[in-house]
Amino acid sequence: MTITSLQRLHLRMQGKPVDHAPNFDIIMAYGAHYIGATMRSYLLDYRTLVQMNLAMIEDFHLDIAQTLSDPFRESVDWGLEVEFPEDGLPKRLRPLLESPDDLQKLKPPLSTAGGRMNDRLEAVRLLKEQLGDTVPIMGWVEGALAEANDLRGDSALLMDLYDRPEWLCEVLELLTETEIAFARIQIEAGAHIIGLGDAIASTVSPKMYKTFALPYEQRIFAAIKSMGALGRLHICGNTSKIVPFMADSGADIIDVDWMVDYGMAAKVFAEHPNHPVLCGNFDPVRIMLQGTPEEVYAATWQNLLAGGNRCISATGCEIPLDTPVENIHAQNRALNDFELQKN
Repeated sequence: MTITSLQRLHLRMQGKPVDHAPNFDIIMAYGAHYIGATMRSYLLDYRTLVQMNLAMIEDFHLDIAQTLSDPFRESVDWGLEVEFPEDGLPKRLRPLLESPDDLQKLKPPLSTAGGRMNDRLEAVRLLKEQLGDTVPIMGWVEGALAEANDLRGDSALLMDLYDRPEWLCEVLELLTETEIAFARIQIEAGAHIIGLGDAIASTVSPKMYKTFALPYEQRIFAAIKSMGALGRLHICGNTSKIVPFMADSGADIIDVDWMVDYGMAAKVFAEHPNHPVLCGNFDPVRIMLQGTPEEVYAATWQNLLAGGNRCISATGCEIPLDTPVENIHAQNRALNDFELQKN
């Protein structure tokens, strides 16, 4: 019997047999170019984002429709000045919180006010209209620490961790409430999953992670669960030292990047009371972009062996531009062949 991608995901999360492990590759710029769109159109027009997702599902058998695109959705609506080149990545022009006093000027954005947050909301709605409940639709929010970094700037934020932790916590409180509200309207629009990106968290110590990232992730994921959706945590980079604490976040699905030992993460998650599902994690550059189809096939197979019967397949982070089509197909061949051999 043919099952849908959404059914496949739920069965896999329970450790039940499936025809193949779900493919949750993160595809953004690659997909925009694949359909002949500019990055500006992909980033600023939800219709292009939806068109790209539908093409990735159809041509590469992805098991997810995803609305992440860049870290500046909420930031722009807060008032951050961002430049969107015609066919390049967005660039922050200057920090919004240049000094601690600037916090008093911030007013929480309205997710439905026609800005970039609303554009993501429209993407969720259109994907729901096109896919119904056949493919999991993933909305997206920034983690509070990542959003603070977007508004404040990398160096300034890292100094704030030491110089003004109480002020930073005030910022994080404000941002957390906005992210919860943003998650809520995406779920109401049809999102089955809310992804949370907290990239800056891989650059801080475990102690700093537990103080300035984890409590706010926990609150956002608890709210997501209370609304009936799944939560997915994505932190780019080497998170080896914080993997056990990431499991405390309350996320149902946790991505790990290629620098993390996949077997170690699988063991930690399997033994954790929350039993989060592991997603990842072979090298998107060295293997997916620069490798041969045979190397992609082998890396996918290795992850499935190390990850256990609940893991989800994906590269460690975004599929790079110029990745050979044959390599993406090789990943899917491995997923299918692995299950056939088991049976």
